Amino acid sequence: MLLALIAWPRWCAAQSEADASQRAKDALIVRALQRLPASALDSRPETKAALLRHLQTIRPSENYFALIEKFRLTEMSGDLLQIVASQEDTQIAVKAAGLLIRLGQTDEMAKMLRESEPAQAERLVQVLGLLSDARTVPLLFPLIENAQVPRSLRTAAVLAVGRSGPGQQRLLEWVEQGKLADELRFAAASVLLSSADPNIRQRAGNHLTLPPSAGGRPLPPISELVGRRGDAVRGKAIFVGTGTCAKCHRVRGEGKEVGPDLSEIGSKLSRDALYLAILDPSAGISFNYETYLVRLEDGTVLSGILVSQTDDWVELKTAEAVVHRLPRGRIEAMAKQPVSLMPADLQKLLELDDLVDLVEYLTTLRRPEGG
Repeated sequence: MLLALIAWPRWCAAQSEADASQRAKDALIVRALQRLPASALDSRPETKAALLRHLQTIRPSENYFALIEKFRLTEMSGDLLQIVASQEDTQIAVKAAGLLIRLGQTDEMAKMLRESEPAQAERLVQVLGLLSDARTVPLLFPLIENAQVPRSLRTAAVLAVGRSGPGQQRLLEWVEQGKLADELRFAAASVLLSSADPNIRQRAGNHLTLPPSAGGRPLPPISELVGRRGDAVRGKAIFVGTGTCAKCHRVRGEGKEVGPDLSEIGSKLSRDALYLAILDPSAGISFNYETYLVRLEDGTVLSGILVSQTDDWVELKTAEAVVHRLPRGRIEAMAKQPVSLMPADLQKLLELDDLVDLVEYLTTLRRPEGG
């Protein structure tokens, strides 16, 4: 046993040296391979094996993507999908998704959309939207058509489809034919009324409008709003006052805890996502903050967020931050609602500049550096 313990570090060192030697050989092979045509791999299985090993050592660099594309390595599809799903750097995730599209791996992406958890599927939808590629429309439109898909995911699909000309055209046709679900009309209006195609804007305007602000005028599309910058100090005052946000949300210990804590919301949501969360709150209800409707045997109806439940009790928190502890025996019916507890017409309390200032403040609520 003692001899084995003494020998173990030597074996590990030797193994590490062998691995380093193999990596160096693979790198030399790949360097030579890059000067050859893509067909060079057809009859060289050992060279291809060296290339596949090398790719894992340079993932996900520019050369990683370039080599996969040059040699049409469809066997790397699973690796690319994993990058799309897990990569925090959106630019890298978009590169991986774009390469999958160019490699013709749309079936793999469709499967991932079907089988992923809603949050991960929504991430994939957003990445596909950033490609602004018409080839993503057939992947995304089934989500819009399917009423069983969570609303947040369907909304993300509308916004993603609306990033390409053919996607806008198909979305417009659905609007004109009366096929688009009512809960998706805001998202559709946001993309179609800001289209670069004046014909699409005109036709969409016959069917869609954006919600009005406190002044009664329709708000500009989100694509225009995100380009504006406001006053964060004034936005904080609006958050606490006119906007009524502090009645349901806490920021660094201040406010009521009905909805999610927003202390780090600027690190979690982009500027356009913040506007969407305010103007169409039911499109992106956070997990564990879904609204439930409870009817008691005496006819009382309560609406709120489910705090906890046991076999004997259900605890429901209303919009006033009041927690009701309800005996199971008194509950006649209880159902999750498709709408958010957050008011859907909050913008009616705000002038356009108020809304811009509020979002500017929210973008400053970020997690501490290194946190």
